[in-house]
Amino acid sequence: MNTELKAGSLSFIESMVMGVAGSAPGYTIAVTTAVLLGVAGTLSPGALIIFAVPMLGIAVAYKSLNRRDVSAGAAYQWTSAYFGKFWGFFSGWALLVASMIFMVTGSLPLATSTLDFINPALANNVVLSAAVASVWFLVIATVLIVGIEVTSRVQMVMTTIELLILGAIIVASFVHAFKFGLVNPFHLSWFGFGYTPASFATTALIVVFFYWGWDVTANLAEETHNGHENAGHGGMVSIFVTILYYLGFVFAALFLFSIAEAKTFNANIIYNIAVAAGFGRTGGLLASCAVILSSVATLETTMLQFSRTLFAMGRDGAMPRAFGIVDARTKTPVRAMLVLIAMGLALLWGSSLMPTVGTIIADGVQAVGVLVAYYFGLAGFVAMVVFRNTWRESWLEWLWLCVYPALSGLSLILLGLYAVLTFDMVTKIVGIGGLFIGILFFRPRRFVIKRAAVAPAE
Repeated sequence: MNTELKAGSLSFIESMVMGVAGSAPGYTIAVTTAVLLGVAGTLSPGALIIFAVPMLGIAVAYKSLNRRDVSAGAAYQWTSAYFGKFWGFFSGWALLVASMIFMVTGSLPLATSTLDFINPALANNVVLSAAVASVWFLVIATVLIVGIEVTSRVQMVMTTIELLILGAIIVASFVHAFKFGLVNPFHLSWFGFGYTPASFATTALIVVFFYWGWDVTANLAEETHNGHENAGHGGMVSIFVTILYYLGFVFAALFLFSIAEAKTFNANIIYNIAVAAGFGRTGGLLASCAVILSSVATLETTMLQFSRTLFAMGRDGAMPRAFGIVDARTKTPVRAMLVLIAMGLALLWGSSLMPTVGTIIADGVQAVGVLVAYYFGLAGFVAMVVFRNTWRESWLEWLWLCVYPALSGLSLILLGLYAVLTFDMVTKIVGIGGLFIGILFFRPRRFVIKRAAVAPAE
């Protein structure tokens, strides 16, 4: 019975690409930019920077904790080791639930972008979108089962093409906007704090969703060459790469469209930006290609996070131990993948009962944001505990490794708790209800968590 993943399969560059693919600039921009503009309006560019600050604090926590303890479970492992089985289990469970919700919100844009090649009007047909998404879902899952090395090669090619297309669209949109006039002239107030109490928390969670996904590098640390270092570096670098692309497209949307117009483009705003920038229908389809590549990439990384976390929990006994076994030939947790496929397809078709694709995405984004804020927040607190005594050697190191992650974790959790009060019933049921369901599976006597036997000096 093999419980070891294939070590040394990913290089630093591949880890970084996985982090970028996990954040999925093409997919995230396509479906979330309109949501952000609808909530934050012209404050959106500033929001992407302001709310990136706590995200970077969590990235610091991940990087430092990964140096001490490499685990496919990442936040689940660290939280369990320092805060106990209850908090650790629900850290892992939150990631599993967030990943399952994302299987729906990530698959549907992939389907709508595919349907754009046939007839853009078909993109709002929820049942047809679910059918196309299911086909993509099964193809992607099959690639992952084949092995991490094949998956990584596919990611390298897809992400490179995606970033090149997105870069070309940003440049074209800026040239067109400055040539023919800006719909919303730039103003420094775009980086201000003119939020209402409700929009502040909601905006923060949307931005959390923007950046979520880079942490897949930690879940793949056991399979990364020199995983103690490369996994953390890969996640950190990927955040800065995606910030540039997110800002570029938010500016493009503001320069080309009114807020009222932009917030209606929730199926694929990149398509609309490409068309408005003068590329026409051909450019719009090229933009749809970027979204398809990005959606495939982020679904792959989300499936990797789900399967590796479930694998780690199964290996420890936090979930059925059958999930903690890898295939003898591919060295992948095939049983965990089969659970993912079954649940993903069930949720995908269940979502077809929702009225529109836009409704599914909007509710899903907020629900995922709360769950991610929860397990990211816990990781920040773990870093606080682990590095609390570093002040004895260096105050700067203490502020960086202990205080910054702690404040980041606290801000994320408080924002998540406040935002829940503003959610509609569907979002509460999906996000909070999904977390509470974990009580049915929590069996603390069945699993054992160990702290890292050897850790670098603090």
